[in-house]
Amino acid sequence: ITSKQPLPTDDDQTETGVYGAEHRQQDPEPAARAGWNSKIEYFLAQVGFSVGLGNVWRFPYLCHQNGGGAFLLLYILLMLVVGIPLFFLELAAGQAIRQGSIGVWKYISPRLSGIGYSSCVVCFFVALYYNVILAWSLFYMGNSFQYPLPWEQCPNEANATVKECEKSSPTSYFWYRKALDITDSIDETGTFNPYIVGCLLGAWIILCLGMFRGIKSSVKVMYFSSIFPYVVLFCFLVRGLMLDGAMEGITHMFYPKIEIWGNIQVWRQAATQVFFALGLGFGSIIAYSSYNPKNNNCHRDAFTVSFINFLTSVLATLVVFAVLGFRAKDKVKECISSIMPKFNMSDLSSVAPEDYTSWFLKYGQHIPGNLTECSLENEMQKGVEGTGLAFIAFTEAMTLLPGSPFWSALFFLMLLNLGLSTMFGTMEGILAPLSDRFKTLANNKTKLTVFSCVIGFLIGLLFTQRCGNYFVTMFDDYSATLPLIIVVMFETFSVSWLYGADRFLDDCEGMLGWRPHVIYKYLWKYICLLSMVGLLLATTIRMFIKRPTYMAWNHETASEEYLDYPDWALAVLGLLIIFAMMPVPLCFIYSVLQDRMRRSENVENTGYSMVSTDDKCETPLTDMSELEQRNGSAAMYL
Repeated sequence: ITSKQPLPTDDDQTETGVYGAEHRQQDPEPAARAGWNSKIEYFLAQVGFSVGLGNVWRFPYLCHQNGGGAFLLLYILLMLVVGIPLFFLELAAGQAIRQGSIGVWKYISPRLSGIGYSSCVVCFFVALYYNVILAWSLFYMGNSFQYPLPWEQCPNEANATVKECEKSSPTSYFWYRKALDITDSIDETGTFNPYIVGCLLGAWIILCLGMFRGIKSSVKVMYFSSIFPYVVLFCFLVRGLMLDGAMEGITHMFYPKIEIWGNIQVWRQAATQVFFALGLGFGSIIAYSSYNPKNNNCHRDAFTVSFINFLTSVLATLVVFAVLGFRAKDKVKECISSIMPKFNMSDLSSVAPEDYTSWFLKYGQHIPGNLTECSLENEMQKGVEGTGLAFIAFTEAMTLLPGSPFWSALFFLMLLNLGLSTMFGTMEGILAPLSDRFKTLANNKTKLTVFSCVIGFLIGLLFTQRCGNYFVTMFDDYSATLPLIIVVMFETFSVSWLYGADRFLDDCEGMLGWRPHVIYKYLWKYICLLSMVGLLLATTIRMFIKRPTYMAWNHETASEEYLDYPDWALAVLGLLIIFAMMPVPLCFIYSVLQDRMRRSENVENTGYSMVSTDDKCETPLTDMSELEQRNGSAAMYL
């Protein structure tokens, strides 16, 4: 069906969209769009954004908890059938339309233009807490230039070891008491932590300076921030493989447990990790791709960046479990050594740490007294999730290495660079769409960058309270997950059904010079869309069935415990999710009302009623010139 072009009024310029026909063009053409100086700059930017802290601490944990090698196979499957097609979709849309997320989705489907605004809101939520993690990395990196490391031994007060540290461990004590000075629950706010406030200010200043001149300045930093983490990971891998216990850790990590494929939660976690690992829905992929020339091979880029992302996750997993295997074996040796004099069992000296569990099951029950089970498996389980991996387990392992301050400083400098390159992309997902949409902001992008960083720092002070770590966990677990799933679901629907998958492939053919395989049509229309719906349902049902919890620190027992979020925190969670998604229905309603007003004005001014249009866009994405001539301006997307 071919849509009819509505009659324009004398003083209006109109444009056709996919869903909602025409809308008035009010803003003049923006300044010429900047571009990458070279393909390597663009490549480093995309890799730097997609490869972040989650590759280092979330992926190894999920792989460890969900069947090792079996989880890897499941992850690869979902990456191929869901992740890469959606990644290619965002790359192609940004490159074709050469706008940020707001402009792209406004062009493809004006009544779904709220998708772009929702992406900006989610990016802002993520930037708020993500930069706090960079502040923690700065704090630890600054404390790494000491010998011995401050988390290597328990401090003494009044010639006695601090009880809280004695009950836990030096690394746990330093993290919870010295770095965070944490409260026992999210209900206890506490004062601001001055050290973390200073580090947070430093993190925002570094970010602001890196983005001061847009992509021209940030890309210079990315040459270091995107490459340096790989140098550090390879250094840690070489050093880790030489450690006693490294192979036990890696074997433990990759041992496949195929039975986990029958667990729906494992599928949910694998899909969520694919989703976040590639950075889908943030708008950053679209923003970076919009600076590309029209003939760039975005199809190859989608596969290359995804492949590098996966290899980085595997590399980080090897490093993490080589080092944690060394730490676990050292702990088991200490455990066995402490048992020998207590029970006068010299024969234990011949038992290898990895064989102790078998020995314990065979002989331990016949020995009187409480004989401890020194389990390598149990030690491998401790502190391997999220911040606990980076700031507790890994720091403890590094204290056992010769030259520990060097390795510690190197590790936290790596975390800082991983987070910084991701933050560049996250902020670009905010700044680029707003600058493209509003000419005033485009002409003052430097001021917009500084203003955004100042606002981010001021709101981010929430996370520097003594209970701030609990808010970081809350934002990380819930503020972005549901909104991003919904955003990507609408993106897929608008391209594959409203605009049309065949027509989108036509546009890709116009850019690439060859037509992508027809399988993308079916992946976008059915597999990807149904996967997003299934992931949305699984995540929502899980939130309602099981009350959300967070891990708190109990200073009396000096241990971690899971607590339920209080009612007010759940209300905040709900408001965050609603606020992030509110632009979608609001923009839809606004577009409908605007269309009705135009029809009324057109009837009053001309005496003719406007011809109704269907949901098809008359002009394909790659055929811009005709529409520009018809409208008299290149700013058709605004």
